[in-house]
Amino acid sequence: MRTFPKITITQKGADLLRGGHVWVYADEVTAIDGTPNNGESDREAHGGITDGDLTDVYSPKGRYLGTGFYNSHSKIRVRVVSKNANDRFDEAFWERKLRWAIDYRRRVMGDDFSCCRLIFGEADAFPGLTVDRFGDVLVTEVLSLGIERIKGMLYRLLVGLLREEFGVNVSVLYERNDSPLRVREGMDTGSGFYAGMGLSTDTDGRCRIVENGVEYEVDYVNGQKTGFFLDQKYNRAAIRKIAKGARVLDCFTHTGSFALNAAQAGASHVTAVDISADALEIARRNAEINGLSDRMDFVCSDVFDYLTAAASAPAFDYDLVILDPPAFTKSRDTLRNAIKGYREINRRAMQLLRRGSYLATCSCSHFMTETYFRQMLHNAAEDAGVGLRQIEARQQSPDHPILWNVPETDYLKFYIFQIV
Repeated sequence: MRTFPKITITQKGADLLRGGHVWVYADEVTAIDGTPNNGESDREAHGGITDGDLTDVYSPKGRYLGTGFYNSHSKIRVRVVSKNANDRFDEAFWERKLRWAIDYRRRVMGDDFSCCRLIFGEADAFPGLTVDRFGDVLVTEVLSLGIERIKGMLYRLLVGLLREEFGVNVSVLYERNDSPLRVREGMDTGSGFYAGMGLSTDTDGRCRIVENGVEYEVDYVNGQKTGFFLDQKYNRAAIRKIAKGARVLDCFTHTGSFALNAAQAGASHVTAVDISADALEIARRNAEINGLSDRMDFVCSDVFDYLTAAASAPAFDYDLVILDPPAFTKSRDTLRNAIKGYREINRRAMQLLRRGSYLATCSCSHFMTETYFRQMLHNAAEDAGVGLRQIEARQQSPDHPILWNVPETDYLKFYIFQIV
C-alpha cells in the first residue's frame, strides 16, 4: 500500500521517465491525488502535498513510474530519486546511496579521491545536491527544496561514512547556498559553516590542494562556485605534453589552473588573462606557491579585446592558446547569442595562431550541445581561414558522471586541435 501523495503525468512525461530521465515538468502534471490539474496553481489542487515532500508519479494508465521530491515553486515539479516501488526512504536508504556515491569516486578517481566531487546531483540521485571534497574540507550546494529539508541528516550520514568507513577526517563543512536558483525553488540564500559533529567553524575559509602535481590555494568562501573547478582535472593534464617548451596563452584563466599546468609541464612562458583582478591575484599566489612565477605573467583584460590586440601585434607569438570561458548561456533562450560569442572567441584565437600551433577549447554549458559546439568550431575555422586537426576530444572528469538518459548531466566539451 503506497502512502505517498499521487501525481499523474502526461504520456510524454511518462515516456521520458521510462526512458531514464528523472524530472517531471509542471506542464506534464495532469492530476494530483486524483484532482485534475486545470492549469491553475498546483497549490490549489495538490491535495495537501507540502513542497519538498516525496510523492509518487504515475502514468496516464496508472503505472508506477517513480518517487521524488515535489515543489510547486519549481518548473521541475518532481525530481525523482527512485524508480523502485520497494524502496523505503528512511536513513538506511539515504546512507546506502551516499555509500554508493563515495565508493564510486574512490574507485574511479584512485589517488585523486582526496580532491574530487563526491556528489553530483541527479547523476547520483541526489537532485540539486553538490558536494566537493578538498582534502578534509567539504563544500556543499543545495538547489532543491527536498534535499534542503533533509540536508541535516545527509550531512550527518556523509561525514560519518567518510570518517568511519573511508578514513577521511572531515574537519570542515561549508555551505555555498548563494545561488539565485534557490529563490526560484522557494528557498532563502546564504552561505556559512555547518556546525556540529566536531566540525570547525572558525577557519579562514582557505585550504591547500594538490592536483596533477600542482598545489593550489582554494578560497571556498569567496571563490566561484565551491571555490575550485574540479571537472577539468584531466583536461588540464591533457595539455601538459603539448605545452612543454611552448609559449602559451591561457584565456579566462580564473585562478590559473590551466596556466599552472602548462608552466609546470615545461612551457617556455605562459601568459594568463582574465577580467577579474581578484582571480588573477589568487593565480599569482598559486604561481608563487609552485615556484613558477619566473615563467608566467598575468594580464587583467577582457579576453575578446586581448585576442584582437594580439592578432595585430607581431610581438604576440603563441604556440598554444587555451580557451576556458565561463558558460555563455544557461538557458535555451540565449543560445543563439552564446553561439555567436563562442564562434567569435574561437575565430580570434585561430587567427592568432600560425600553422602548426595548437588550440585547446571548451564549453561548460549544457545548452551548447556537442552538435552545436562542433558546428560552431567548423564555422569559426572557416571564418579564420584555417583547418583543424583534432588531437583529442574530452569531457568532464568521471567524478562528474554522465547519465546517458539525463542530458543535463553531460555539459563539458573539450577539444585539442592543431591549426593546419
